[in-house]
Amino acid sequence: MATMHDLEYLRLLQAAVEQSFDAVVITTAELDRPGPEIVYANPAFLSMTGYPLEEILGETPRLLQGEATNRPMLGRLRTALAAGERFSARTVNYRKDGTAYDVEWSISPVRDDAGTVTHFVSVQRDISVETREHERRQMLVYALDASSDSVVITDRDNNILDVNRAFEEHTGYSRDEVRGKNPRMLQSGMHDRSFYQRLWDTLDRGDVFRDTFIDKQKNGQLLHMEETITPVRDEHGELTGYVSVGKDITDRVRTENELKRLATTDMLTGLINRMHFEKILAHEHDRVQRYGHPAALIMIDLDRFKQINDQFGHPCGDAVLTRFARLVSDHIRTTDSFARWGGEEFMLITPDTDEHAATLLADKLRCRVHDTEFPEIGRVTASFGVVALEPDSTPEQSVQVADQRLYLAKQQGRDRVVGPRST
Repeated sequence: MATMHDLEYLRLLQAAVEQSFDAVVITTAELDRPGPEIVYANPAFLSMTGYPLEEILGETPRLLQGEATNRPMLGRLRTALAAGERFSARTVNYRKDGTAYDVEWSISPVRDDAGTVTHFVSVQRDISVETREHERRQMLVYALDASSDSVVITDRDNNILDVNRAFEEHTGYSRDEVRGKNPRMLQSGMHDRSFYQRLWDTLDRGDVFRDTFIDKQKNGQLLHMEETITPVRDEHGELTGYVSVGKDITDRVRTENELKRLATTDMLTGLINRMHFEKILAHEHDRVQRYGHPAALIMIDLDRFKQINDQFGHPCGDAVLTRFARLVSDHIRTTDSFARWGGEEFMLITPDTDEHAATLLADKLRCRVHDTEFPEIGRVTASFGVVALEPDSTPEQSVQVADQRLYLAKQQGRDRVVGPRST
């Protein structure tokens, strides 16, 4: 006989089940058709299914099943319950109005004192929202993986949570290799501190940061990425992380750099071309005028080059020009600017060099040329005109003076240097 204490406990237990947010339904233990009968359902179950209590008491839970219900899973359920085992699963059920919902349930057998299963208790939860959210996330994952743009998702501490397939292809790193790590692992050293300061100042203001990043791939090669980094906030405005979307523009940058190189380079010799050299000369003149730094201009011409072309042919002449360009380039400073001016004429700017030092350099180069055996034709010589860049002169005037002194070197017998003190 139940004691007052037992009755009080049962009332408390019933109140707890009645107030539970989880749906609870109790059935008989009959598994053969027509199946177990519902003997109890709490308000949460009635709310979830749309059935009033009087319509489901005595009915089988099969009234909730429909077209999308997982039949193989129901077979496993019956097997487990027949063995007196607990069973948990997810499936699709149907409300009274015919609408489907995703449900997660756990069914446990209830035994009497003799150990006989008398009832089943099922605790259920509508997971439709959770399922839709999971499906939405999966769709986003599929969409991100289908994108040709690299995507990096980080937490508020900038640790990588996930990346897409394009990121793996662009960088050479797999998802597993980068998860939990900081994107700084991609830094190439090509950006200074001010670049990253500007990045974080922008993100800390809650703004979107856009710029071109020069990253480093796993194999060490440089990767140029046009990136947009967006801070992500929750419904309360709290920062939760960052999303970076990047487009690989490495090929475009290489093409642009090649076009720039072609626009500034002599195709035969690989030296600076005349157009670009004129800009360098103007810049060096400006330095002389602004700061008083010395600089000199050296004009060079290969002697009797027309005879070389006439006697040995233009391909041979081109080879001589190329070899001469390499010879001079190997004996000047990296700060000097050496260009093909046109034909067999060349120009050399020597910053931070006075006229005396420039004349000595020109004579050193003259000797190098004179003493070098050119496989195509033997020995060649060159003539040099040297002029100091003056603050009160113009680039055009400097070129004119260098040309005059070069002409004088030719008149004096070639294979010589004419500078300010030689005229």
